[in-house]
Amino acid sequence: MTNVNPESAGADVFDRFYGVIPAGGVGTRLWPLSRAAAPKFLHDLTGSGSTLIRATYDRLAPLSDDRVMVVTGLLHRSAVLAQLPEIQQENLVLENEPKDSAAAIGLAAAILYQRDPSIIMGSFAADQVITPVEVFQETVREAIHTAAQGYIVTIGIHPTHPSTGFGYIKAGEPLEIEGAPSAHAVVEFVEKPSEDTARGYLRSGNYSWNAGMFVAPVALMLKHLLENEPELHAGLMEIAEAWDTENRREVVLRVWPTLPKTAIDYAVAEPAAAAGDVAMIPGIFSWDDVGDFAAIGRLNPAAENSELTVMGDGARVYSEDASGIVVSDTKRVIALIGIEDVVIVDTPDALLVTTKDHAQEVKKAVEHLKASGDTDVL
Repeated sequence: MTNVNPESAGADVFDRFYGVIPAGGVGTRLWPLSRAAAPKFLHDLTGSGSTLIRATYDRLAPLSDDRVMVVTGLLHRSAVLAQLPEIQQENLVLENEPKDSAAAIGLAAAILYQRDPSIIMGSFAADQVITPVEVFQETVREAIHTAAQGYIVTIGIHPTHPSTGFGYIKAGEPLEIEGAPSAHAVVEFVEKPSEDTARGYLRSGNYSWNAGMFVAPVALMLKHLLENEPELHAGLMEIAEAWDTENRREVVLRVWPTLPKTAIDYAVAEPAAAAGDVAMIPGIFSWDDVGDFAAIGRLNPAAENSELTVMGDGARVYSEDASGIVVSDTKRVIALIGIEDVVIVDTPDALLVTTKDHAQEVKKAVEHLKASGDTDVL
């Protein structure tokens, strides 16, 4: 494998940039709206008229033109192509079965490396909500400049509260890179903390949320993958070498099921940070991973003179002294009287009733349904 050459950075650095959109995960905390056959990234969860994956593509397109690769499940091929007709067939990477983020992002890196070892890839999940877009794009430009100097770059989100649901990134010294004035070294990635620890992180001012956004030379990503997950690296390279040939199907069917499952943070980001190869650009923009129905409530304010957010074409909802969120995919009348912070999701074959405080626990219902064999509603 070739070494990353920082000297290759120059005026053409943006021509080397390739956007990658991992579109995986069912979003079990958004059941029954999000399901295996129609996960959350295929839905408009913000009331903007654009699905999450469409909005992700539109944020990246001005930076990469048509150089965008989507990694998603075989089951979602038709839906993704319908929402993103611009995607070239060679850039739609389909997983026969989910293998976690290291395999998904690693395969994209390996395929791009085979096509051009000088590519800088930017991996941005399909299910995040980001505003304003212009600030995000300027942040990515700084990340590209930094990656061109031989770094794996993560975009750290400015924490607005002591969240225990996100991992954190500890920033080090400024890197003083031309074109990237806010680039800092990364000292370490830390796991989801306790609330007291998270409060300490916020007080220090040195920590950002880890949103899983990475911009890096594909050669450097693969170098660290080889060092830390050699079995996974070998399998991905074998698939990548066959990807643009007539042998793709045979190799994928043979190799993909054997790949180990692990997250990109464990396989690449954390060991690369320990080696001094990771930088961070602070993302001073609004960011939400739409992890549960409480998040949907935040992103879709209630109508004027109401404390109830209602979503769904033709939803028929009556409320009196009620607050919370209702998502309706039926024509059934829903009447709420004297109930606070409720979450109701009504679909033709499943009904969810909970509260915003318990929104994170919806995943437990999905696990129970799976265990009891009620997979027809998952």
